[in-house]
Amino acid sequence: MADFRKLPNLAALRAFEAAARHDSFSRAAEEIHVTPGAISHQIRALEEELGLPLFTRNGKRIAITEAGLRFAAAIRNALTEIAAAAEMLQEQGGRQRLVVSSPPSFASRWLAPRLWKFIDRYPDIEVILQSSSHLNDLARDGIDVGVRFGLGNYPGLKAELIMEDFYYPVASPHYRQGRLPSSPQQLRDCVLLRMDGLQESWLPWFKLAGLDLQDPAGGLVTQDSSLTLRAAAEGAGVALTRHAIASQEIAAGELVRLFDIAWKSERAYYFVCHAETLGKPQVGHFRTWLLEEIALFKSNERWPGP
Repeated sequence: MADFRKLPNLAALRAFEAAARHDSFSRAAEEIHVTPGAISHQIRALEEELGLPLFTRNGKRIAITEAGLRFAAAIRNALTEIAAAAEMLQEQGGRQRLVVSSPPSFASRWLAPRLWKFIDRYPDIEVILQSSSHLNDLARDGIDVGVRFGLGNYPGLKAELIMEDFYYPVASPHYRQGRLPSSPQQLRDCVLLRMDGLQESWLPWFKLAGLDLQDPAGGLVTQDSSLTLRAAAEGAGVALTRHAIASQEIAAGELVRLFDIAWKSERAYYFVCHAETLGKPQVGHFRTWLLEEIALFKSNERWPGP
């Protein structure tokens, strides 16, 4: 029998498994909510305890060793068994657990403000909401369901289209002392806020509005739609946003929609899970509730689409 007194530090094991899976200390740190330096320190201590390197290092680049690969697989299997055993005990005790993954912007601005209604309806279900800009592996990360904003191509997963979304410009009602542009042409004289990446380009909306403009250059560039909306609400400029993301600020009067032109995004929101997960009662309850909330949202808001 193994001597459990010789078991390595569990935090270090978790840090190593995450770093091995992501092939990155930074992404492992983001997942576990610590600094990359903490991940590096824990793995160094683990390597010293084991007496061999788990990663080779070349500056900031890392590569896992063959021994590290075998060790990571063993740790992953053990952690999976622990998680499954814990979930079984929770369900035997009459408490169900539901782990939901969602992009940060949708989680904070649409899903989280509504989740209290699901919890109120099903008080025996413990809900863990995870937000990540990366596409998690549901089975490996112990996630029951995911809400994804994409094209619907998720190999190995059941994917159900649940809501489309639309882009349009928004601004603070106090932008330029309240002298908001009254026509798309007047955007030429405005500060246009932008996000990094082609997926958030202004060009499709410009084309729909009949404007011969290039994507804005210079100025503030963010990688988070929440930061872009906050900048717009503070009067820094005009932001191109999705309806589902900006609806809270619009309802509160912090932002106003400009013009009656909305570009339908090529991407949409999908409910995704493994086929076997659909049999869990808490997953079925969540899917039904989510579809009800989306129908309510579309009926109560000024929905841009048909």
